Amino acid sequence: MRAFAALALLAVGLLGSGGAPGQTVKRSGRVFHIAACPTNVAPGRLRCHARIVTDSRGNVLTWPAATTAAPPGYAPQDLRSAYHFTARGAQATIVAVIDAYGYSGAADDLAVYRKQFHLPVCSVANQCFLKYNQLGQMGNYPKQNLGWSQETALDLDMVSAMCPDCKLMLVEANTDSAADIAAAVNEAAALGAHVISNSYGGSELYSRHFEPAYVHPGIVLTASSGDEGYGVQFPAASPHVIAVGGTSLFKAFGTSRGWYEVAWSDAGSGCSKIYDKPPHQTDPLCPKRMVADVSAVADPETGVAAYAPIASQTSSWVVFGGTSVAAPLIAGVIAAHGGVTSEQKLYKPSSQPGFNDVTIGANGLCGDLYYCTAGPGYDGPTGLGTPNGGLPF
Repeated sequence: MRAFAALALLAVGLLGSGGAPGQTVKRSGRVFHIAACPTNVAPGRLRCHARIVTDSRGNVLTWPAATTAAPPGYAPQDLRSAYHFTARGAQATIVAVIDAYGYSGAADDLAVYRKQFHLPVCSVANQCFLKYNQLGQMGNYPKQNLGWSQETALDLDMVSAMCPDCKLMLVEANTDSAADIAAAVNEAAALGAHVISNSYGGSELYSRHFEPAYVHPGIVLTASSGDEGYGVQFPAASPHVIAVGGTSLFKAFGTSRGWYEVAWSDAGSGCSKIYDKPPHQTDPLCPKRMVADVSAVADPETGVAAYAPIASQTSSWVVFGGTSVAAPLIAGVIAAHGGVTSEQKLYKPSSQPGFNDVTIGANGLCGDLYYCTAGPGYDGPTGLGTPNGGLPF
């Protein structure tokens, strides 16, 4: 485990900007963090779910690429150890990351992350990294946006961590409108993606018109459940995606697993008011779609290392949390096994050994119901659990 308790000491003199302007500084255990994207989005718009570790004033803590020590935050080796995961995938499998706005430094920042952790080169030159706009063009990219660029960097790094041999596709929506992002999802499917990662959300009340974009038989879509605690967001509410909740992941020396997890207090979960319950969900109290399906690390206190922009033309190592960590991580796990699972397969009784059951923690007040409280078996904040050697396929 990286030295999270020493984050403030390590970062003396290395404070950066970044994060959404004016965001509220939150505290998770021993660390502070802010949202990468504004949280007060208008109806019909979506916001990214990345959280960035900061000092107590909301200044992003940064570590330059030239540092000789490994950056704080979990590395791919840590994540693979925590989830007993050894598969690497293949370039025949394409993982698409969907984000809003442009990110001109995507390829360069991805190269720094992969080099640091000894992952194979994945570049435009070797056709491992592909970047498109929402019309499927390799050019005419949208205008730059710092918060969404940070989200995109995190997404690409987490997929790389779990599926280092997969091909990466980035599709950039023109704006954060649900319509533009839905167009980007459809374009990723048309371009041949096998797995599509979505780390953003908004109100489900205005989402029905856009939900068809998340229905692509034969393609697995993951969606982050949110980072504002108990409550349901779209597209995680869609019954056609794998909704990914969040945990706090700690090293546990002397145990058979070597790690333990509790439900992250800010992960999204709950019972949809809009979408019908899929037949594979059998939880007893929610009459409609229940969120989440599965989960992975998301707590900024036990966050991950990523290399991301912190200002115009400037990138650095930062530590991220949010279910924006968990969704691309799960997408990478699925892709490493060829991207052939489905929501239905996850819920089969024979699939349960493929999960670490998370039984402690809560993300809000719901009368101790499984809607917001972790417990044995299925629960809202962590779903069926976290990967244990992969996921059922």
